[in-house]
Amino acid sequence: MTNPSRLTLLALLLTVPGLGFAQAKPEVLSLPAGASVEMALISPLEISDAQPEASNIIMHPVSEGIGSHNLPNYCVLTGDAHLNDNRLTITARQMTCIKAEGADSAIFSGELSAAAYGADDNFGLAVCQDNSCSLTSTDSFKLTFSDAINIEQQANPSAEINAMRRQHGQEADSSEKQ
Repeated sequence: MTNPSRLTLLALLLTVPGLGFAQAKPEVLSLPAGASVEMALISPLEISDAQPEASNIIMHPVSEGIGSHNLPNYCVLTGDAHLNDNRLTITARQMTCIKAEGADSAIFSGELSAAAYGADDNFGLAVCQDNSCSLTSTDSFKLTFSDAINIEQQANPSAEINAMRRQHGQEADSSEKQ
């Protein structure tokens, strides 16, 4: 039979943010203003005069990319794309990352301001011909952050429950040995 005090503790952990296994000092995902990260789109993108913009495009960091900085491998950024003077302009406005280390994971989610710059260091990507732009999921580009970002670690109820399970398992193992 389950101990009622453990059930009460679990209910409390799930309903009151910041209790239980919360870290004393949460991690912060930080990048300085001007940081660049190599990115790629999740899905191919086609833009033309007939449809000159796309909203809510999803991109991810390229593993070991050539930018000045790297993001955790499990990140997605959302933004918009526009046809602008025969260049594809991509801006990002939201990011969610999961940083995993062994059995532990941290979630970071927040707003940002970043834009894609071409190999010529000009705003937008030179991937257009005759006002039609195409970018595949294997094409990469440099996303440069306009402002510094400092995103605090978010609550991760799943990690807290897993930590409780591990602790309960250790307690059960130690009581069996006695």
